[in-house]
Amino acid sequence: MPIVSPQPLRAGDAPDLKAYSLTFEENFDTLSVSAWGERKSRWIAHTPWNGDFGAASFSDPAYGFPFTVAEGILRIEAKKDAQGVWRAGLLSATNPRGEGFSQKFGYFEARMKLPPGKGVWPAFWLIGLDRSAFTAEIDVLEYYGRAPYEFSSGYHIWRESHGGKNQSDGYWTSVPEGSLSSDFHTWGVDIGPKRTTIYFDRQPVWGFDTPPEFHMPFFPLVNLALGAGWPIDETPDPSHLFVDYVHVYQRNDLYATE
Repeated sequence: MPIVSPQPLRAGDAPDLKAYSLTFEENFDTLSVSAWGERKSRWIAHTPWNGDFGAASFSDPAYGFPFTVAEGILRIEAKKDAQGVWRAGLLSATNPRGEGFSQKFGYFEARMKLPPGKGVWPAFWLIGLDRSAFTAEIDVLEYYGRAPYEFSSGYHIWRESHGGKNQSDGYWTSVPEGSLSSDFHTWGVDIGPKRTTIYFDRQPVWGFDTPPEFHMPFFPLVNLALGAGWPIDETPDPSHLFVDYVHVYQRNDLYATE
């Protein structure tokens, strides 16, 4: 859970995408996914470093579960299997060999409708490609179904496994209760050499000075997990996260260079 910064950003301008070029366009008209990239797919169905987290196992893709696409919308499903074990889904744009899509700086955005109910834990997030000395993470959206009136955004630099000290910060955004599950919304992050800004429905909600550790390519992930330390005994079975698109843009001017 991110540390809470005391002040949000004031309402301001949406990102001017006329100043950007589209570099990654996933509209989910079809879905190219395999468990670990064995089919040279666009997405893999696990985190590239260790596979799973949370209270549900991320499933290899199979017919009808955990991913389905219809009319340009991806549905990620979480449900109990025949043995009563919760299973869910995750997409990562990079495989364990570092193959796939990643980009240094730019604007990353997803349009999604979140599942209702206690215990759901959907997220749109980015991971730095080079994990040899630390892991850089940006959580554009983390949502905890126990609190349908807010979502969190944050960043982490995980150094403990390499003998260092972790660094985290974050912010909670309040929303009308239930609104994230009743309609689609966009979550985005603009990563620049000096400043990183989180957007909700293309309005800035929080920002921070870009750490030097973020001067590397990042790749996007989107998932429906369960738990996050919260009970899942009241989680709706099944639960669904709907994703309209994942788009990434790069600025056309010198702002995108160091």
